[in-house]
Amino acid sequence: MFNFLPDPDLEAPERYRQLGDAALSLTEGETDSIANMANLAALLAEFLPDLNWAGFYRLVGDELVLGPFIGRPACIRIPVNQGVCGAAALSRETQLVDDVHSFAGHIACDAASRSELVVPIVKDGKVIAVIDLDSPTPARFTHADAAGLEGFASRIADRI
Repeated sequence: MFNFLPDPDLEAPERYRQLGDAALSLTEGETDSIANMANLAALLAEFLPDLNWAGFYRLVGDELVLGPFIGRPACIRIPVNQGVCGAAALSRETQLVDDVHSFAGHIACDAASRSELVVPIVKDGKVIAVIDLDSPTPARFTHADAAGLEGFASRIADRI
């Protein structure tokens, strides 16, 4: 049985370091990217408080296709030129959005979401997926969360 729950009082850098270590341990030796994304979505949901959605969108052609996630049902396909996830995939840059309702072109899959953090996963110089975190709390995510999730994305890229 796996138990990867971190100390709730950890500072962001240590929390994300432990998250990355747990992710590598959990996916060690597994080559199926969907299975790995499923476990990693569950791990993100356990490690990071105050989320209502945590998961992946895979880049397939010119659109993002829903991957494994924890949360309410979600949009299945997102063009790379739409929404927060599309912006992250197109720009290859992290999107830290304090208020999703003020983000031009935001796609509301869950009306309860108020803030969002999306990080592209780059492998061999190409975006292959994005990690999408949503919270019902405005401005839930910090720059420390963005940096931590970027490091996480880099560490797990070869497992996706």
